Formats: sequence, C-alpha cells, structure tokens
Amino acid sequence: MVEDSAIKTKVSPFAIREGEIKKFAGKDGYVSMNQIVKKIDLGQIGDVHFKILELVNKFEFITSRQLFQLLQIDKIEISSQDKLNTKLEQMTKLKMLTRYFFESEEGQGIYRIYCLEKMGKYLLNSKEIECKWQPTDNTKPIEMIKKRLAGNQTIIAYLQKVLAIKKYEPKPTLNAKMAGKKFKVTGGHILIEKGKKSIDLLFEVVRRDLDWANKLVEKMKLYKDFYDNFVIMDGGFQAKPQLVFVCEDDKHMVEVLKTIVTNKVEIDGLTLYFTTDLKQISEELAKTLVKFVFDKEQKRYKIEIPEISFFK
Repeated sequence: MVEDSAIKTKVSPFAIREGEIKKFAGKDGYVSMNQIVKKIDLGQIGDVHFKILELVNKFEFITSRQLFQLLQIDKIEISSQDKLNTKLEQMTKLKMLTRYFFESEEGQGIYRIYCLEKMGKYLLNSKEIECKWQPTDNTKPIEMIKKRLAGNQTIIAYLQKVLAIKKYEPKPTLNAKMAGKKFKVTGGHILIEKGKKSIDLLFEVVRRDLDWANKLVEKMKLYKDFYDNFVIMDGGFQAKPQLVFVCEDDKHMVEVLKTIVTNKVEIDGLTLYFTTDLKQISEELAKTLVKFVFDKEQKRYKIEIPEISFFK
C-alpha cells in the first residue's frame, strides 16, 4: 500500500470529474446461502471477512485502501493490501459485497468502491449486527459516493494521526428543529478528548457537482437551524460541535466561503473551518484546518491557520 507521504497527486481522487459515470465491477450469477455456510464450516470465511462486512456496513461506500487502513487501526491481522484484495475478490464472487469504479474522459479511476450485497446483509443479521442496507442504496449518484469516500479519508487520517480520539461516527444525523427535518453530516463526526477538555468535529464534505452551490445554501439553512436552536445533548453533544468543510482544493475553499457569505447563511457565533482532501495526507493535521478572517481595513478575507492543541 502506498503511504500518505508518498502520494504526489495534485488533484484529489474524490474530486468531481466532468462526464464521469459509475460502472458495475461486481459479479453476476446466483449464489446460495448454503454455498457460503459450507465455506464458513470449512474455515474459508472467518472473522476477518465478518470484520470487513462490519466496516463496509458502517461506512456504506469504501475503497480497498481505506479498508486496509481501518483494519490496521483496529489491529486486525492481515499482512498486505494484496491479501485483502484476494479476500475482497472472494467476497464479491459470493455476493457478500459488490463493487463499482468511476470512468471519465480521463480514463478509469484508480480505485474500486465496495458496498454491501444481499448475502453480506444476511450474514450480518445472523450475527445480530444491525444492517439497514437495501439494494437501492447502491444506486446512489457519484457525488454522494465521493462525499462518503472523502469523509472516510478524513476520519481515517484523524484516527491514524491524532492520539486523543474518543469515538467517531461516519454518518451522524442532526435535527433541524424549526424545519422539522433530520439531515446527515456527509463527512462524519469525531470526538477528540484530552484531559478534561474535548471538542466535537463535524465534517461536511462539499463537491463540485451540478448545482452544488445551491445545494450548499440549502444545507447551511439546516445547519443554521440546528446551531441557532441548540441545547445541551442535541445530537448527543454536550456543547456546540465545530463545523469543518472538506473541499476539493484550495480554490474550492474560497468558493464555498463566498457561497456562504453572499447568500447570508453564516452561523452566528460559530467560526467555520475549512480543509481539503489532500491536506489529510499531511503528517501534521494541526496545520490542515484553516479559517477565513475578515480584515475590516482591507475589506477582504484572509486565511489563518489556528493553533489547535488537541491535535498534539
């Protein structure tokens, strides 16, 4: 597996590309549960396979590289990315998982995206693990899948590089009380706890998909509703969580800020933080979050990199 420090790309693999389409790369044909049970009895399917199913269920869409990193974080013994890929191929053939890839004018994407298949759900249910998957979940559009993948990468970066993480949730749900609507945080939630201090980070992933700016404005209205009417334990939080926007690149951070400011959907009393996909490969996450501060004299926003002691 290529380490983060060796990645030299200047464009995020999870950025939106023009004319991109999602293509099926799974397996057709029929598989019976009896076939799978026999392989379990023979020891050909074991604890690692079930752990993979749990992670795919938890994250919904995930790459093989992300799976390998999470297995390492959880100290699950698997010797290499190639060994994992062999297991993923086996699980795809048995309809426990399926996979897709993205294709555009630039060619095929460099990674495959894994998600659950029906046999995977049956096996998780047999272990009394909650699984709400249904076949239509796999039909989600590219921008939703890429938001999930970018969110995964962010969570994994923090799990690898921040010692004080207490818990994380890839798909948290918040409640906009006045609108009477529940909504998902696209990039996940991380709780960092150090001594008697703690901070909750919510990661909202923004992609440059069709009409993304208008979609962002509507999402910010829901966030404003949540924050403006926040009371202790809303969403399970003791205090207002910190909101971080995960953008495609530095230019996109400015575009996101401009969209929020010009449409007057800022959140009173809350500093908004910004980052990008590729910043997550940095060894020092303390320097990957930025904020925009308005300079009244120059009448423009300036970027500042805050000092965040929780990351040390």
